[in-house]
Amino acid sequence: MIGSVSGFPSGEGEWEPVTSGESGAAVLRSRDGARYAKCVSAGDVASLEAERDRVGWLSEQGIPGARVLDWRLGADGAVLVTSAVEGIPADQVPAATLMTAWESIVDAVARLHALPAGTCPFARDLAQMYATARDVVARGAVNPEFLPEEQQHTPSDELLARLTAQLDQRLAQEASDVVVCHGDLCLPNIVLDPESLTVAGFIDLGRLGRADRYADIALLLASSRLEKWTDERQADSAETLFADRYGITLDRDRERFYLHLDPLTWG
Repeated sequence: MIGSVSGFPSGEGEWEPVTSGESGAAVLRSRDGARYAKCVSAGDVASLEAERDRVGWLSEQGIPGARVLDWRLGADGAVLVTSAVEGIPADQVPAATLMTAWESIVDAVARLHALPAGTCPFARDLAQMYATARDVVARGAVNPEFLPEEQQHTPSDELLARLTAQLDQRLAQEASDVVVCHGDLCLPNIVLDPESLTVAGFIDLGRLGRADRYADIALLLASSRLEKWTDERQADSAETLFADRYGITLDRDRERFYLHLDPLTWG
């Protein structure tokens, strides 16, 4: 794919495929580990261009993350090259290490959410999320593996109907509490410095934009509970620490709404 985009440097052996990730894009890493290239076909150029703009914008806001190094557009698709964020994804460290890094993660999320939302040119609001979910459900494209286990055998239109009943309430909450959200704030998208165990940067910014803060909080807490904490006591302790350090009383119903909406937006 890289070689099909005019003018892109594609020296033999310079790039190697990356097998992790769930998007339809082809992702490659340079042999020296300093760069990543994301390659898409012509039909997905607009979404990659949107990700490019988000990476560029966030890199100017004092929030650690990747930088745009190159962008090439060809008849067959496009390639975005970004700098690598050096470190280790938060889902790849032991639970005890993640707990040590947890305060830094909370602080980094709080700094992201504290950016002036009015200056962010990108929207990821509930109206957009809900419209996407309606489309995915209508096409029968919901991936049951993304759903909470207890919902995997429930028809997707029924899952959407449950959320529709809450929509007006959640829209009103968002209107009074919009922040700059990552949009896919799960552990693999938070990179840690392995020495200091502080946040080295956020990655995979294709869904960054103005949204309800719970769109991020729900995914972070759920992915940590599901993938990392060893028992309920540790999970509860981490969530209490999150709430205290972030400065929030967790609204569990609001959190649950976004946790159940997000899986319906992938497809």
